[in-house]
Amino acid sequence: MAGKIERRTFIVSEFRMEDGGDGKMPQIRGHAAVFNQPSEEMGGWMSFREQIAPGCFKDSIAADDIRALFNHDPNFVLGRNKAGTLKLNEDSRGLKVDITPPDTGWARDLVKSIERGDISQMSFGFDVQEDTWDFKRDKEGEPALRTLKKVRLFDVSPVTFPAYPQTDVNTRSLDSIWEETAGQRAELAGKLHIQPSRIAMLRRRLELEA
Repeated sequence: MAGKIERRTFIVSEFRMEDGGDGKMPQIRGHAAVFNQPSEEMGGWMSFREQIAPGCFKDSIAADDIRALFNHDPNFVLGRNKAGTLKLNEDSRGLKVDITPPDTGWARDLVKSIERGDISQMSFGFDVQEDTWDFKRDKEGEPALRTLKKVRLFDVSPVTFPAYPQTDVNTRSLDSIWEETAGQRAELAGKLHIQPSRIAMLRRRLELEA
């Protein structure tokens, strides 16, 4: 399971605090992901960009037990959807997050850091259930485009130091992707008159340069 978990980080323009009222802890609100916006280039030797399709999170929101954590640390639980302290839904922008943090010292410190703007990014942990790949962009020198169609969410998390996108997909994941997309790449190679050996050679060259 650990080898399948991927994480993505976004700078959240709407990340904000809202007064809880009656002395209650403020709400942490924003978007942990946005739809239809290609990411930065990632993947190392297998370079690609990634975007999220609307509906990607819908099934997981309805069925899974999802936490809000701080820095993806299970020792710092901000909320949980099954407990009603984490609300998740898809809107026209992306994955909307509404967290009711606990009234604890560390949570109050986090709230203050968000209010000051010291923490302004969110990340989510997931396992891919369905995705598609567009390798036709390679013809124009652009990296392949991966579209996440359906994922299983594990957590959403305000983060202090977000991982660079290039490091979010580990070697094991890339090797799995390479094998799973072999048919698509072979079909494209035939259409573009690219020999499979040529593709293998390019991959090896990229590995050596990494």
